[in-house]
Amino acid sequence: MIRGPRILPSMAALFLFVSSPAIAQQVSDTLFNPRVGMPAYGEKAGPKVLIDEAHHNYHAMAGRYLTFARLLQKDGYVVAPQRGKFSRNNLDHARILVIANALAEENTTSWTLPTPSAFEASEIEAVRDWVRDGGSLLLIADHMPFPGAAGALAAEFGVAMGNGYVLDIDSEGGRMRFARSDGSLVDHPVTRGRNRSERIDSIFAFTGQAFRFLDKGEPLMILGRNTKLFMPQAAAQFSQLTPGMLSGGMLQGAAITFGKGRVAIFGEASMFSAQVIGPSRSPMGFNDPSALQNPQFVLNVLHWLSGLI
Repeated sequence: MIRGPRILPSMAALFLFVSSPAIAQQVSDTLFNPRVGMPAYGEKAGPKVLIDEAHHNYHAMAGRYLTFARLLQKDGYVVAPQRGKFSRNNLDHARILVIANALAEENTTSWTLPTPSAFEASEIEAVRDWVRDGGSLLLIADHMPFPGAAGALAAEFGVAMGNGYVLDIDSEGGRMRFARSDGSLVDHPVTRGRNRSERIDSIFAFTGQAFRFLDKGEPLMILGRNTKLFMPQAAAQFSQLTPGMLSGGMLQGAAITFGKGRVAIFGEASMFSAQVIGPSRSPMGFNDPSALQNPQFVLNVLHWLSGLI
């Protein structure tokens, strides 16, 4: 979720945590120190993880995904930025590719429709074939305009993204809880982890989008019946006439086996990070006191992608 309001007074409570690029004040929480109780690999002995920075990514390794990168490094992964266009030559030396909130150039200054693909056709083909041959992809696209930018790539793996904002009318401050107890967090190797200490019972997301399968896949995070997907023409600009649809049963997280490879897709980006917002430095992500299991969930996702679970 990206924050920064431009909300009508009648909808202020519902859209408290949505944003526009011009006003967003969220930055990486550089003081947050994620802990890893049982590292999966020795220091710098794990698989190589590339974090995309070649597609105007709102979340990058040196910025809002700094703590995400630190968490992976503490688990033993070798983490590096990917600054060139996707090709087999630059993907074949990595085990996992992370793409978080990529954008087409025309949307870097204006988060309005249309939202074209962030990737050239040749790049999409390269990523698809690399995954089919055994690579692993973590694809993250938050609320509008990011689903539009990632939609063509997601479709290659059988996912249709909703280019809008999903909100739970029962949640506070844009937070959405996914829990085993109500079935919104699905039992899966990702949520079971390698042992009992890594079992995930609940996680939090922070607004985001909703997506659905076009083909086979395994749900991880299922949206509740009181959620709705709003589809504005411009990011964070809503009115009573903004189109929307019920999104109960749609997804915010999923795991897909694709050929010899694996894909994990998520419709919310902050849950993979530790960020602070505004002058009060309000936490958002796995530094949020309510999101205690988010860091382990992130590691479990990477463990699944790297074949440990």
